[in-house]
Amino acid sequence: MNTPPAASVAGASGCDVLVIGGGPAGATAAALLAERDYRVTLLEKAHHPRFHIGESLLPANLPLLEKLGVADAVKAIGMEKWGAEFVSPWHDHKQSFEFADAMDKSMPMAYQVRRSEFDEILIRNASRKNARVVEGCQVQDVNFLPDNAGALVQARHDDGSIETVHARFVLDASGRDTFLGNRFKAKQRNKKHNSTAIYAHFSGAEHNPGKAAGNITIFWFEHGWFWFIPLADGATSVGAVTWPYYLKTRDKQSLEQFFHETITLCAPLSERLRNAQLASPVEATGNYSYVCDRSHGSNYLLLGDAYTFIDPVFSSGVMLAMHSAFVGADTVDTCLRHPQQAADALKQFDNTMRMGPKAFSWFIYRVTNPTLRNMFMGPRNIYRAKEALLSVLAGDVFGKTPVHGPLLLFKGLYYAESLLNFRRTLKAWRMRKHNIRVVDETGAAMN
Repeated sequence: MNTPPAASVAGASGCDVLVIGGGPAGATAAALLAERDYRVTLLEKAHHPRFHIGESLLPANLPLLEKLGVADAVKAIGMEKWGAEFVSPWHDHKQSFEFADAMDKSMPMAYQVRRSEFDEILIRNASRKNARVVEGCQVQDVNFLPDNAGALVQARHDDGSIETVHARFVLDASGRDTFLGNRFKAKQRNKKHNSTAIYAHFSGAEHNPGKAAGNITIFWFEHGWFWFIPLADGATSVGAVTWPYYLKTRDKQSLEQFFHETITLCAPLSERLRNAQLASPVEATGNYSYVCDRSHGSNYLLLGDAYTFIDPVFSSGVMLAMHSAFVGADTVDTCLRHPQQAADALKQFDNTMRMGPKAFSWFIYRVTNPTLRNMFMGPRNIYRAKEALLSVLAGDVFGKTPVHGPLLLFKGLYYAESLLNFRRTLKAWRMRKHNIRVVDETGAAMN
């Protein structure tokens, strides 16, 4: 389509859609909109390739990669992931799940990817589709103009020069920076969840044999859980997601020493890392769980982590980010082509943005609860309840797969077992309430 130029603003370049951030959400949205002949500018503060955590994709990612035209490129860098493995110190066995056993048998596998390679594939795809991609350019300010006239976006290049862009529409895909969420003071701590993470890459870790070599392993331990993600080049991403109080116990230890000591608290993980060496710096992050009080406004949308992030235990981040970009691109298209339909499109966008996190959050909030842990370690397929659970683990939460009835049964079984073990349930509830409290720099609880 040939879109009319944005209204002239002295000293500013013009575009139809400006995207803040070149991660999976931003690069996907930019490519989709450029395909529709919109003039798209994507501003990314870093230079690709760049390190990023979150290497595990879900089967629901694969149809999105096909639609973007990058499926073969991702396959070339990916480690096949056919399922997930859970290891619990409170059980004497491991429990494996295969995505092929989900209700929809058409999505039996996914990939583990180095995010530096994966994200570069996506952002270069946006550039090939004629989006203007500018790296090393950090957005400094966004001023929305009256009368629905778009926004003036000011950004600083690495060389110190300032660029002003007049855009008809803005997409915030800035990830955990959540630029507009912070600007509008819309970002809020998730009061139902709170966690921190320590992570690094290792070489020489022990992977599973055969087809299961690329499976993600989740290890529960006293202070939270670990991820273990094998990558195609032999490296392994390992991270500990812990309650906030635990990270504050580091005191004056180096982060690397603290991470190694944390790993020793999980014997099965220590065993798989017995011959491994660090292959990257150890990093940590807090404030893991948040949500913005809005997903959109006049001439802007929040995509992916710029809107909300809960917890990475089910590897949902990249899939939710890319799905939000597909829905977001359709929404922008409607708003710009058919403004009389904008209100309905934005309402549908908001519903979709809430749907995915809601589907995962029920499980995330309970994943350290002994009742749910027991159900994961001893799954039963009563009326297809296990298949529905696997559909969620595969990311099949937006499609037409009839998961709702079996999931309701699964949740009913959870509540029934919780009531049968009321004292244990009450103790676990009190412990979780204690664990998710906000702590200050000294580790003391804050009101």
